Amino acid sequence: MNKLWYLSQISIFEEMSPEEMREIDQLDTIHHFNRITKNTLVQTPESAREGLYFVKEGKLRLYKLNDSGKQFTLGILTRGNIFGELDSFSFGTKEVYIETLEPTFLCTMFEPQFERLMLNQPRLALKFLKALSDRLNEREEQLEQLALHGLRKRLLHLLSTLSEKFGVIQDGYALIDLPLSHQEIANMLGASREAVSGVMSELAKEGVVKTSRLSVQLAVTVLEKNISR
Repeated sequence: MNKLWYLSQISIFEEMSPEEMREIDQLDTIHHFNRITKNTLVQTPESAREGLYFVKEGKLRLYKLNDSGKQFTLGILTRGNIFGELDSFSFGTKEVYIETLEPTFLCTMFEPQFERLMLNQPRLALKFLKALSDRLNEREEQLEQLALHGLRKRLLHLLSTLSEKFGVIQDGYALIDLPLSHQEIANMLGASREAVSGVMSELAKEGVVKTSRLSVQLAVTVLEKNISR
């Protein structure tokens, strides 16, 4: 395994020069390359471990349980994303469940290595702050949608967000590259499967979405409208 190559594939390091990447590699800050199978709980609120975790490959879902025990998705992490907690830096993921959506490859960094990296590569400190800011803004937007809008609007916002991140455009639709059952969508919205199925049926009749088993496509016109807001 060429660790330098793996480091260069993690998005937070993407603007670093080859010389800087070699310096980071020599600091031996990132290690513990772990491959995790699909549908594995990486963390629960009771089992959160200290450390920063970099997603090298795969996808993970961050979620909480509401008062009635329904899951509410806070975010989906993919290649280059980070989660975890240190005494000196937190991504706010300690109190959440984290589950793999597909086979996932994680790299780990602990407090001493993080401090050494920040001292030797101050440019990365700004990138960590930007990543944290993006995460907080995304969560704030999700909570706003949950509090202020009805299920149809929340569902369209969710599908637009997923299409922007994971969509592949084909024939006027964005195919979301995630396995999405109606139950999974309901989990992401904190709603019932029956309510989501009803709205999805309406949207399909209107040509807004196309669905098949574990697959959802969103009309590009709707995606562009939601992104421009």
